[in-house]
Amino acid sequence: MAVDLSDSAVCPSMKFSLTILCLAFLFLATGCRKAETTQAAPPPVRPVKTFKVAALSQGTSREFPARIDSLQKADLAFRVPGKVKEILVTEGQAVKKGQLLARLDDTDYRIVLNDRQAAYERARKDFERARKLIEQGYISRTDYDKLEANYKSARAALKAARQDLAYTRLTAPFEGTVAKRYVEQHEEVQPNQPVLALSDTSLLKVVFDVPENVILSLRQARAREQVPVWAIFEEGDTKKKYPLKFLEAATRADPKTQTFEVTFTMEKPTEITVLPGMTVTAVVDFGQLQRQDRGILLPLTAVTANAALEPIVWVVDEKKLEVHARKVKLGELQDSRVAVLEGVAPGMRVVSAGTPYLAEGMKVRLLPESEQAEPRPDDLKRILLTRCNQPPRCPAGGQGQAEGKAE
Repeated sequence: MAVDLSDSAVCPSMKFSLTILCLAFLFLATGCRKAETTQAAPPPVRPVKTFKVAALSQGTSREFPARIDSLQKADLAFRVPGKVKEILVTEGQAVKKGQLLARLDDTDYRIVLNDRQAAYERARKDFERARKLIEQGYISRTDYDKLEANYKSARAALKAARQDLAYTRLTAPFEGTVAKRYVEQHEEVQPNQPVLALSDTSLLKVVFDVPENVILSLRQARAREQVPVWAIFEEGDTKKKYPLKFLEAATRADPKTQTFEVTFTMEKPTEITVLPGMTVTAVVDFGQLQRQDRGILLPLTAVTANAALEPIVWVVDEKKLEVHARKVKLGELQDSRVAVLEGVAPGMRVVSAGTPYLAEGMKVRLLPESEQAEPRPDDLKRILLTRCNQPPRCPAGGQGQAEGKAE
């Protein structure tokens, strides 16, 4: 049966209704296609910086390349110019404190000393005669003062000449070993020009560079003596450990590497030869510091908060590359790190940077791990303040500093 849609058969009201139905159908079809396109778009992938939580009994030792240096060393030099007459020691020779090491030709200095001695004797006798004459009133006070000044000046000049003669002899200021000889015999030297290098090798220094997180642990352990450190010298297939004792640590980071220099001391080994300038491996063991009752130390940047202001960390599912929020229980705050007592286990991969931009189940891309200095306290304070909706609501203490609102 055919339907007649000509102008004569269809009324104007029916034409208007059909037009509205066609437009509605086209709008719904376009909206569905847009919805399908939106749903088909892949979810965003957020790049994050992560780290893996180390086990308390494993992976707690760190190795650093170190160098050996003498605890006490000095470049010895004459304090007067002259020609080197004799060098009495050789490189590598052990010397005692006060032992004569080298001498200058002292002929000119002895001549000066004899001249100063004669001038002193003349001034002394003139002054002694003047002292008797002024008591009798035969000379004026002005002449007496002049003779007294000449006497004192001659005495000082004689003392300086004797001192210059003594400076032509170079002696050892401490017991040690001659490390290097810089000049030869019959060579002209100037004042303070290095002649010999002397090192005290009875006690050695082990110097190496560490990142900020390690130096913070070493500083805390210096008082508690909980971090054992030792040196390992390679000897064929065997490795021997030599305990080290903390000496000092730099408080300013190297501007290029952002690492800190630490210095330990060790007794000189008797079974092997160890000399300043040699390399050694320094091993730092954090096993005793990371005890279960103290919790696992995490960077403050890894701890944030959920909508209920409960502390959480973002754990990465390494198979699916997704992040999931995990509630944690916080302990004490230690500089730029906080102790996590519950909620984190060894082997978990935790997000350490980019936490404010994460959501449950979000796909992430792991950035390469690299050693770098941790944020300064001012930077951490700024980060924590930006994470809190209302700063006055942030509680004080370690937990409050680690909490913030996750976006």
